[in-house]
Amino acid sequence: MPEPIASQRAIQELLSKQKLYEGLLHSQHGVRQPIIESLVHRQHVAEVANRLAAMPSQAIASLLEALPIDEAQWLWTCVPDSRENEVLWELTDALRETLVGSREPRFAESQINAFDVVDGRLRHVCISSRDDLEGIKPAWLDLLAATNPERRYVGDHFGVTLPDPGQTTDLEISSRFQIDDRGSLRLCSNFLLYRDRVSRSIPVVFIVHQGILFTVRNEDLPVFRLQGQRVRSQTGDAFDSIDLILDLYGADVEYSADVLESMYQRLGEIGHQVLSETISDEDAETVLAGIAEQEGLNGRIRGNILDTQRALFFLIRSRRLLPSQLDDAKQILRDIDSLNSHTAFLFDKINFLMDATVGFININQNKRLSRLTVFSVVIMPLNIIAGIGGMSEFSMMTAGIPWPSAYAGLAAAMGLMGWVTYLMLQKLSTRRRRKAG
Repeated sequence: MPEPIASQRAIQELLSKQKLYEGLLHSQHGVRQPIIESLVHRQHVAEVANRLAAMPSQAIASLLEALPIDEAQWLWTCVPDSRENEVLWELTDALRETLVGSREPRFAESQINAFDVVDGRLRHVCISSRDDLEGIKPAWLDLLAATNPERRYVGDHFGVTLPDPGQTTDLEISSRFQIDDRGSLRLCSNFLLYRDRVSRSIPVVFIVHQGILFTVRNEDLPVFRLQGQRVRSQTGDAFDSIDLILDLYGADVEYSADVLESMYQRLGEIGHQVLSETISDEDAETVLAGIAEQEGLNGRIRGNILDTQRALFFLIRSRRLLPSQLDDAKQILRDIDSLNSHTAFLFDKINFLMDATVGFININQNKRLSRLTVFSVVIMPLNIIAGIGGMSEFSMMTAGIPWPSAYAGLAAAMGLMGWVTYLMLQKLSTRRRRKAG
């Protein structure tokens, strides 16, 4: 049994038990009756609230619709305050008026912004309730972090289906750019978000329906903030939806170019650190992490501009672009070609810095092995002398000599032999360096 259905049945059973307990308590009289009633009531409220907390808003609304009015009113008091607005979106107008009167569901944490044309200029209209949508026909409607009921209501209001951007990535690649049977243009593109040295691709859905551009996204993007500021200052006789799409794609390419410029600066700092005279293993670890971060960012930018390039090619093939719009699309494609060459150069530089860092790590390891080799060569003669000192022949050769003097002489001979061996190795190493120089 699905979890929402099980929760609904559990709540209905709790409501039935509450009625039964209340009937039994009312039939009894005593000093403690009010106290018992209060405890039972609070226990039922807590159990119902715990069940409601785990249920989706649509399941709560379905349960409220199925209950009698008195039980629905009591159950509504158990709905957490933080979830009331999302449940109101799912209720019918009749039940909503019964439960909360004239209170309208609001666009809570989402940001729905409309831009309509007034005196040849786009005017920003903030949408905070359903009444704000009445009587406007915007040129651009931007939905940020809208819930399923909010998207469904806005879509029904304008006669279009607005999907969840997070789910459009599950579709086939070919279906991300299409024209539906009603002639509406639908695009799903990835936009770059680079914040706090973390890069991500944010899917954005574009829908052009009856001359209105709908953009649906789940996260705030600098490109959209910038474009929202630009369109408010633009003037003209008309604002075409395709022009707005091309402006957003162009702004995304500009944003990617700005991030690439910051990559040049960051890789320059890493290169200065890598090509310094000495680099420790700890420094190499930090450098490798920085190189990996820049490689991931560069790959993200390359993937996003490739996605933008495919979207522009689709717009060109759709034959919906005016001559001026076609020129703008081709200019954006030329900018993308320029960025592709930059990303290719950065990949080469990243590979060079990676190889150089790994080379320095190998040099440090070779230095350690060289020290171990010198140490083993110095110790080798000492092992021979120590082996002789441990045999019975040494005792025969030192017969008559006190053992402290004998072993002291052996230790002195070992130290002298090690020192001479070390000096010889140093002399050979100095001679080799002079020849190499």
